[in-house]
Amino acid sequence: MTTPDLTHDYSPWSFYGRATDAEQKLQLEHQQLLLEQHPGWTLGEQVFLSPLAAIQCEKLIMGKRCYVAAHAYLSHEVTMGEFCTVNAFTVVRGKITMGDAVRIGAHTSILGFNHTMTDPDTWVFRQPTTAQGITIGTDVWIGSHVVIVDGVTVGDRAMIAAGAVVTKDVPAGAVVGGNPARVIKWRVPALAQAPKDELGGALTAFVARAKEQAPAVLEHYWQADGPDLTGTPGRGCYVDPQAGRYNVRAQCDAIEIAALLTGSTPPPWTADEAIAALAGLQDPATGLVPDLDADGKPLPPPSDLLAGGSYEILCVGYALDLLGARLPHPITAVTGLSTDRLGELLDGLNWAGNPWGSGHMIDAIGTALLWDSERPAATGLTDSLIGWMVRNADPATGMWGRPETAGLLQLVNGFYRASRGTFAQFGLPVPYPERVIDTVLRHVRDRTLFAPERQNACNVLDVAHPLWLATRQTDYRHDEVAAVGRTLLGDAIGHWVDDQGFGFLASRPENTGLPKAVPGLQGTEMWLAIIWLLADLSGMSDALGYRPRGVHRPEPALRFGRVPRETA
Repeated sequence: MTTPDLTHDYSPWSFYGRATDAEQKLQLEHQQLLLEQHPGWTLGEQVFLSPLAAIQCEKLIMGKRCYVAAHAYLSHEVTMGEFCTVNAFTVVRGKITMGDAVRIGAHTSILGFNHTMTDPDTWVFRQPTTAQGITIGTDVWIGSHVVIVDGVTVGDRAMIAAGAVVTKDVPAGAVVGGNPARVIKWRVPALAQAPKDELGGALTAFVARAKEQAPAVLEHYWQADGPDLTGTPGRGCYVDPQAGRYNVRAQCDAIEIAALLTGSTPPPWTADEAIAALAGLQDPATGLVPDLDADGKPLPPPSDLLAGGSYEILCVGYALDLLGARLPHPITAVTGLSTDRLGELLDGLNWAGNPWGSGHMIDAIGTALLWDSERPAATGLTDSLIGWMVRNADPATGMWGRPETAGLLQLVNGFYRASRGTFAQFGLPVPYPERVIDTVLRHVRDRTLFAPERQNACNVLDVAHPLWLATRQTDYRHDEVAAVGRTLLGDAIGHWVDDQGFGFLASRPENTGLPKAVPGLQGTEMWLAIIWLLADLSGMSDALGYRPRGVHRPEPALRFGRVPRETA
């Protein structure tokens, strides 16, 4: 009598590497028979189902290279991504949804239903059942002899120790164990969650400190003997050490900081003085705003948007908006374009190699259309711009450009700029919000950029805002998004330097002497907005007592198709 070889039934992951042609043929015939018997099943490439497993599913979806070992018991509705393994003697029953790379140890029970016991006079087995289902994220390791009960969500990249009884949701990146299971450490330290009350207390303390020191911060950057925005010496201006020169942005950042922390115009200006100075910069012919030269005098106005003035359209326009005013002239450099010319310009941007620069240009175009929203030409151009963005969004990433050619940093930062000036600014839903969340969460794992000492305002803003924007549309991966928000928020409030604000690069001991870590107006304005976005992702924005109202405002500046424009 020959003993059957059951190696692959108990170690199914080795099947396609070691099985003979005859064994593989038998497995495929077994699968074909099961598919004929069960129309609700879908089996991916190179899956393995042991003939010794009991599979009684009405619906079974298995992605490629998923395996079910001997004596496993599956029933009801089971969905697996790719590279999932259900080991021997494991029970998976109910509506169970797994991401990719979920590996389940032997003798584990994942039970997506439960008996009720509301009637003490009726045997439990005769009472109705309830079923919420169980959701397991991607890259999750579940040890042997684990029990997961109905209604639980296991976050991405979590690990569940052998013998654990899981009765509550497992945070993304956590290692849990015990009965009932609790977090014992973090597989992904960047996702570690500080207690909400502890972080909330630190947040409240931070904002009190920032508001108390706001006058000193603004005074620190006021140069009394500097030139005003006409270039007249001795009239005074704001100077940002980060820029290393006179520039328009510093004046606008000061206005935004004062609006957030003091609710007033930054001294020594009155609102009328600031409005006159900023509005006077705009070129009546093109509507564009030049920057300043080395002496603080306005440069010659750019001939078109590609020649310069793109960020000034944002910062001057929003600074005037905060002061209750508007740019005095139409921005004909944009609203004078034909829809064909706009399409040519968008197509000609270097999305493959420089999504950030391309998104920067989209941001400026969209904002110019915002300021000219009452002009008839702006409506058609805005339609064309939004239409182009929707048509060209990548369904795989939710973004514009390709990660394989530009890298995730460029891709995500470009998405922020492009979406800020279009979908966020006009109150429109982004295409593929779940893919945006996937892409940003993959990017934020990069410790070379997001370790506390490596963080800069641009990179953190450019993950905070896309996550915030996408989560207005979906609760997808909610717990992981909130965990990222809490982690980055805890880091951000620690970057503040007394009486000076924030550096562009995190102002931490490791960065002492680095020019970008020197506090300045740009870093302070950006980090204040970032902190609000992260706090809102974490459910704690009410503790701040302020809300961005300028370039980084969370509300749309214009509900698409509605005039007049809403003003914060």
